[in-house]
Formats: sequence, C-alpha cells, structure tokens
Amino acid sequence: MTLRTLIVDDEAHARARLRHALKDEPDFVLVGECANGREALEAIRREQPDLVFLDIQMPRLTGFDVCAQLGEGGAPVPFIIFCTAYDQYALKAFEVHAIDYLLKPFDRERFNQALDHARAQCRRAKNTPANPRLADLLKDLHAGSERRDRLVFKQDGCVVFVRTETIDWLEADGNYVRLHCGSETHYVRETLASLEAQLSAEKFMRLSRSTLVNLDRVKEFQPLFYGDYSVLLLNDVKLSMSRSYRDRLEKMLARRS
Repeated sequence: MTLRTLIVDDEAHARARLRHALKDEPDFVLVGECANGREALEAIRREQPDLVFLDIQMPRLTGFDVCAQLGEGGAPVPFIIFCTAYDQYALKAFEVHAIDYLLKPFDRERFNQALDHARAQCRRAKNTPANPRLADLLKDLHAGSERRDRLVFKQDGCVVFVRTETIDWLEADGNYVRLHCGSETHYVRETLASLEAQLSAEKFMRLSRSTLVNLDRVKEFQPLFYGDYSVLLLNDVKLSMSRSYRDRLEKMLARRS
C-alpha cells in the first residue's frame, strides 16, 4: 500500500528533516511541500494525499485552521500527523482520538512509531471516504480553546506558563509578540494571529493589526475622530483601536445589550 504524503511546515529546516526521514520509506510517496496554511489547503485539494505532516503553529492559518477548513463541505480529509513543540492540550486530544503527533524535536524511533500508526490507520480506512476521527478531534479542540486558561511557550530556553487572566494586552513586533502582564513582559517568538487563536474570543479583542487586549483589563473606550477609539486600561495604559476594527466593538455591544 502506497501512501501519498504531503509535508506542511513554515520552517524550511523542519520540512527538510521530514523529507530526509521519509526518503528511505518506499511506501510513503512525497507529493509536495508547503510553507504555510493557504498553500496546504490548495495542495491537499489538488493532490488529495493520504497523509499530511502538518505543523500547528504557522502564521495566518494554523494547522487547526487548515483542518477546520478541510472539514467543510464533506470533502475527503487525509489522515493527519500533527507536528508541535509544546501544545499540551492538543497532545491529549491526539491520544484520545488516535490521530498521531510528533513532538518537536522527535527522534527516529518516535518517527517510526508515527509511520507505523499511519500505515495501520490508512489500511483500516482504505475504503472509508473520510477520516471521521478528525471531526471529533476538531470538536474537542474547539471546546478546549474556549476553556484554555494559559499559554505555554519557550523563552530563553525555558518553557513558560502564563495564565491568560494575567495578560493585559499583546502587541506584535515582527515575528515576535510582547505579552504585557502587569509588571512582567514576555517576548515570544510567535505571531499575534496564532496567539489570538489560542485565546477566548469572548475575553480578548483585536484593536488593530498589531494589538490585542484583554477586555477584563479595559476601563473604557473613548471615541476619537473618524471612528477611532482610545482604549484606557485599568493600569492607565492607553491603546488605540483603529476604525477598521470598530465592528468588533459594535458586535460585542450588540451581544451584551
């Protein structure tokens, strides 16, 4: 049985490592590589692979976003081996639903286990038009994101845990994000969009392309000219909300009225 395989990761060295690891596996035929989620969606729909090695933390579209869009419309969905650095909740969900994952950095033994798992699943599902476990996983991931109460990331070689309730606001800085948490500031190699996807939409609001705020830390929105707002926090920090994001405030007010 030959498994048509796609690699998706925004880091070139990670793609190269997977490509090298697969070169001695004749039953895994590489049909392409993608550097972001949008490329992945196009390639999956075009190539219809049996298996995808899918990075979770990618800019704009995360691995979860890719899966969510693939699940729309009832089209066949490939089996997924997720690649992640430290998403603790996701690891638990993968184990429950028997969709495999590779925790970076992984060794050859763990990689071989994932391949054997993929072979077994694809063999069992050869005549199945879609992967039913993926839909169950996405439901659990969505539920988990609603109740996630902390962020986990690497900083200066350490794994740092930050409770989301302690975050005042977040600001993008190139490929990094600054988390302002009271008197502490964390500098994370992550995109603002990726962190936003991990936070509750009920508690965190995007103010601009580069700013995300914890609504529990907001004292008031002060209207300015041309539809902009000045956002005053409880600690007297002032942020700006651009008019292009004003609809989010209006939707929040409509929900609470």
